[in-house]
Amino acid sequence: MAQVTASQQWNTQPGPGTTQRTDRWWVEPLLVVITLGLFGVYLTVAAAIGRDFEAGPYLSPLYEPLIRPGWLPGWISPAFLILWAPGGFRATCYYYRRAYYRSFFFSPPACAVQGVAPGKYPGERGPLLVQNLHRYFMYVALVFNIFLWWGTLKAFRYEGEFGVGVGSIIMTLNAFLLMMYTFSCHSLRHFIGGSLNCFSCSVGSRARKRVWDLATVWNEHHRFWAWTSLIVVGSTDLYIRLVATGTITDLNTWSAF
Repeated sequence: MAQVTASQQWNTQPGPGTTQRTDRWWVEPLLVVITLGLFGVYLTVAAAIGRDFEAGPYLSPLYEPLIRPGWLPGWISPAFLILWAPGGFRATCYYYRRAYYRSFFFSPPACAVQGVAPGKYPGERGPLLVQNLHRYFMYVALVFNIFLWWGTLKAFRYEGEFGVGVGSIIMTLNAFLLMMYTFSCHSLRHFIGGSLNCFSCSVGSRARKRVWDLATVWNEHHRFWAWTSLIVVGSTDLYIRLVATGTITDLNTWSAF
């Protein structure tokens, strides 16, 4: 009798989602579809609205830095002039690739679970070659982190006076989480410690080793920074919009704005 290999046995499975696993493997991809889908829709709509993104000293992170050139038509939101950079950085992120390849593309949905095309993984070719731009989006994201922190610092001053509000605290948390999401990036870790044959051969390489060690610790929690920064950036935009429209009142040390 001819022996059936494990791969041959796998390829005889009837279809996507087939598995011998008895645990709830589908919970994680389902949560990713719901969470990533909801925030993707919300952030796209919030960026497209083009109004109610400022309240006193608070500026939505989706519009930071605010660029409104005179040639820009009124029906185009200024958010679209900048969101291509952080959006491209997040869309090509190594962690998010794993998340949405599994959850949206079923390729495969989980370990030991058959995907849509078992044994036919083509690699990131064709349109997926754009994923290789991640390292370049990372350089731009580092610059945008500076703008975010500058906008956060401005959120503590209103009409020339220093003060603290709930909004400025939320914006500080948002800037920190987005910074950590960038600092924990796989490409940044490679940029810091890559292309070295020796970590102890010079003062410069030893300094890079210390920074690389920090980046490694941050990188181990990249998934945490990815999700928390996504949730908080959406929540920050929503809070500022609610204050801007008068739906809620920001508690602060200034007079009401």
